[in-house]
Amino acid sequence: MKENEIIVGLDIGTTKIAAIVGRKNEYGKIDILGSGKTESKGVKRGVVTNIDNTVSSIQKAVKEAEQKSSVNIQSVTVGIAGQHIKSTPHRGSVVRESSEEEITQEEIDNLTNDMYRLSIEPGETIINVIPQEYFVDKNATNQQPKGMTGSVLEANFQIITAQLTAAKNIRRCVEKAGLDVDNELVLEPIASAEAVLSEEEKEAGVVLVDIGGGTTDLALFKDKVIQHTAVIPFGGDIVTEDIKTGCNIIKKHAEDLKVKFGSALANQNKEEEIVAIPGLRGRPPKEITLKNLAGIIQARMEEIIEYVHYEIKDTKLEDQMIAGIVLTGGGAQLKHIRQLTEYITGMDTRIGQPNEHLSNEVPDEVLNPMYATGVGLVIMGIRQNEKTQYKSKKHTGTDKKSEGFFTMMKRFFGEDE
Repeated sequence: MKENEIIVGLDIGTTKIAAIVGRKNEYGKIDILGSGKTESKGVKRGVVTNIDNTVSSIQKAVKEAEQKSSVNIQSVTVGIAGQHIKSTPHRGSVVRESSEEEITQEEIDNLTNDMYRLSIEPGETIINVIPQEYFVDKNATNQQPKGMTGSVLEANFQIITAQLTAAKNIRRCVEKAGLDVDNELVLEPIASAEAVLSEEEKEAGVVLVDIGGGTTDLALFKDKVIQHTAVIPFGGDIVTEDIKTGCNIIKKHAEDLKVKFGSALANQNKEEEIVAIPGLRGRPPKEITLKNLAGIIQARMEEIIEYVHYEIKDTKLEDQMIAGIVLTGGGAQLKHIRQLTEYITGMDTRIGQPNEHLSNEVPDEVLNPMYATGVGLVIMGIRQNEKTQYKSKKHTGTDKKSEGFFTMMKRFFGEDE
């Protein structure tokens, strides 16, 4: 990556498409140069259902980001999410030619890359391979085993797969919008985690819960390693649909009610608190009590959080999640959602804003939890390009002076050599 190279994160969601423009400054922090957001038309639960509408939405978001940042956007780092995403554990191993020679980074990378050749179900593709734990001659090592000696190198991995057609359609939309896709597609909850979680939380044990429009994504971390991911097929959109049906109003008014007056706890509202919704075609306004509105929201949010709690308990890691739960995504803006989550799960909870690696001079709107994925994609795009440059310099023998810099950057992003 060239110094100060600009990276654009493109979050293709169910309710919105957001483009975030950023670059790393001389202090190792991320400067956000601009952002663009538009309504997502053509995506349902993370899956593209209409190519043309999605392309149009991407172009609008990118155009706005270009205007705000004064940057000509040509390529983007893109996320992928949806109910079709699966996470499967796998153990890989390799017998080394010489047990006396030190294990090299190239051997470690080759072991990881071999996982992309695994046989998987027809119609699926591997999008991410996440190393969790390494072993040398059956002995576990928490750190990457570079420099160690032994006969057999093994590792536990999380293999993230997606529907091949879903992944291809995302790429097709981006390319039809006139953009190139940088690197591989990024699993969105991992990107969100990079934006809102601290290294201390990931080490202690934490659950990242990203409440989007179509889905709620989970990522569990322990010892700075992602241990489990899951996708729950419910998000903010289904809450809006419940309000629409329960209050007998149109979807636009239901969404406005949720955003402006919604609460996840009905007992925090009084019976006499009433909001009037404009009537249709000259009809009188419709009055709705905020207590009834919160009751509708609470019922659905309880269901979503119970799904989240089930996923956490199913991993057998609940007692190890010392840092509790971090809520992010658009749904994390719902009033009293933190209190409801703590009540149902019994776990400490906070709202995660995407400011973990950002500089102080960032537009306030970008600090909204709804931009966590987009900011995280910028961070991961920067990281991936640095890895590529590091390997390139190493092969050309020009990395000696810069080795300390990249070691520092890896440490900044929580990576080990």
